[in-house]
Amino acid sequence: MRRDSLLKVLAAVAVIVGVFFAFVSPLAQSIRQGLDLQGGTHVVLEAEDTPEAQVNEDAMERVVRIMEKRVNELGLAEPIVQRQGERRIIVELPGIKDPDKAIQVIGKTAMLEFKNDKGETVLTGTDLKDAHEQTDEKGQHVVALEFSDEGGQKFGDLTAKNVGRNIAILLDGEVLTNPRVNEPIMGGKAVITGNKTLEEAHNLAILLRSGSLPVKVNIIETRTVGPSLGQDSKDKSVVAFAIGLGAVVLFMMLFYRLPGFIADISLMAYVIMLLFSLKMLDATLTLPGVAGIILSIGMAVDANVLIFEHFKEEFLTGKTMRLSMEAGFERAFTTIFDSNITTIIASAVLFCFGTGSIKGFAITLGLGVVLSMFTAITLTQFMIKNLIAANLFKNPKIYGINKLPEQTEEVTKLG
Repeated sequence: MRRDSLLKVLAAVAVIVGVFFAFVSPLAQSIRQGLDLQGGTHVVLEAEDTPEAQVNEDAMERVVRIMEKRVNELGLAEPIVQRQGERRIIVELPGIKDPDKAIQVIGKTAMLEFKNDKGETVLTGTDLKDAHEQTDEKGQHVVALEFSDEGGQKFGDLTAKNVGRNIAILLDGEVLTNPRVNEPIMGGKAVITGNKTLEEAHNLAILLRSGSLPVKVNIIETRTVGPSLGQDSKDKSVVAFAIGLGAVVLFMMLFYRLPGFIADISLMAYVIMLLFSLKMLDATLTLPGVAGIILSIGMAVDANVLIFEHFKEEFLTGKTMRLSMEAGFERAFTTIFDSNITTIIASAVLFCFGTGSIKGFAITLGLGVVLSMFTAITLTQFMIKNLIAANLFKNPKIYGINKLPEQTEEVTKLG
């Protein structure tokens, strides 16, 4: 029985330590990182009422969908588009090399018009079926347009009626090109010329494919984090995490010795479980999120501190080591549960009413508290109970108890 208990502890320690060192780095690197860790551009846009279109819930939902389509087609890794309040939209573009061009793409109204020589609009972007960039036989960068059935008919009529004349193609009121019609163009296809680079043609094609925004949108804030600054933040976060984890591990072993060592092993399991959970939730890790993880590490150990202090108190009353540890877990559970519930409530409030990085902090803190309670009450308790059952270490000092129980004498007063 004693041998089996010891083997259980050794097996648990070996598995946890092995998994920790094998997976902690790959898991940490696989989690999606925010702008403050990898660099990129943060843009805040605000919708504005105009005589032509009023801002409402339906319009904002359409704006978000169009923005998501535009941003996704830029080919960026893990972009973020989210609502903020009634009229604002936050767009985060991680790892982008040319923020100015990206901002032009996502912020344009993208109202496409085909006008005859009299300045009358005959076709709009709603008549488009597809648009994509290409290079023609002359080496020019063009945007190939394919119209819908109705749009193709309109375009055919437009070119047939304007042979020998110019038709203007405008985007947001600006003339992109003003080609001369030499003959009617049937089949519902055309090209837009005048693009200097293939990237410029690509960005224009994105705008045309995604369609025009239903309301006017203004860019009210732009913040760019350079890759070097993001890497510097990441390096400092790693150092802070290592220092915080190291300090907690050292504190537990110095003050609680063998139980502290067991708590440190549970802490390794906690870190792996937290990183794995963030990966499964597809969470975005930001600097506030890293702060939430470091804070939750301290709270994870706090539960073990409560348990071990109650364990000491029970042992000093004269109970056996096993009964003292069981009583310590029972007495500490209520305090641990109450304090963790209040923290979880605070995290939920931050998540519901916060935005961006605030939500990241709330997720890591709340999730960390739940996992810390689980590891303290189940994993730590399992290993310490089996360690005591193994009866290998009998000296109370090994368990962080520096004095023996006082022998009390019962005094009976007569009369």
